[in-house]
Amino acid sequence: MTDFALARRNMIDGQLRPNKVTNPLLLAAIGELPRERFLPEAVRSVAYADDDVPLGSGRYLMEPMVLARLIQALQPQPEDRALVVGAGRGYGAALLARLVKAVTALENDQALAAAGAQITRDLALDNIHWVAGKLELGGPTSAPYEVVLIEGAVRQVPQAIFDQLAEGGRLAVTVSGAPGAMGVAQIFVKEGGITSGRPLFEAGTPLLPGFAPPPRFTF
Repeated sequence: MTDFALARRNMIDGQLRPNKVTNPLLLAAIGELPRERFLPEAVRSVAYADDDVPLGSGRYLMEPMVLARLIQALQPQPEDRALVVGAGRGYGAALLARLVKAVTALENDQALAAAGAQITRDLALDNIHWVAGKLELGGPTSAPYEVVLIEGAVRQVPQAIFDQLAEGGRLAVTVSGAPGAMGVAQIFVKEGGITSGRPLFEAGTPLLPGFAPPPRFTF
């Protein structure tokens, strides 16, 4: 039987701290939240592996180090409002819920959303609001957000989601590369109404469905 508490400590000490995850509040949240609870029972034994873990329906729970570094880059604050796009079964939303005032968890897969809502209720994370909708449209009803996490790789961040950032807001995501190439984790910041980004590190995060790039015109 897996000792999940030990696996969680080993993940923090062996995967996160050596890879520049230093935010003490984030590390505390990771140490307290049972990551295995956010996975289907059949794959809980690999909850703390240094890899993306399948959730079903072509979706994945992000590799621990990548997710932690994205959240750390967002610099979440206690009064922030956060949006998680592609929340899956709720792990990223649950981490942010420990760090910010309110989280909108957006999910387009009914089975994942239902599981996530139940898990977060069971864990008494009552500052998470689950929303069903197209991921590429974001969560306009509760916008603007100081923090946006896209929990999966995209080829391009839709303007609709950038528009939902508050002034000074931050968005973290992995932008996928060409086929066979690594993607790049990036942080975007909105200042003076203009959103600009910078690279953080390479990441092989699986693509999140629903984010096809705009069509190119050919002549």
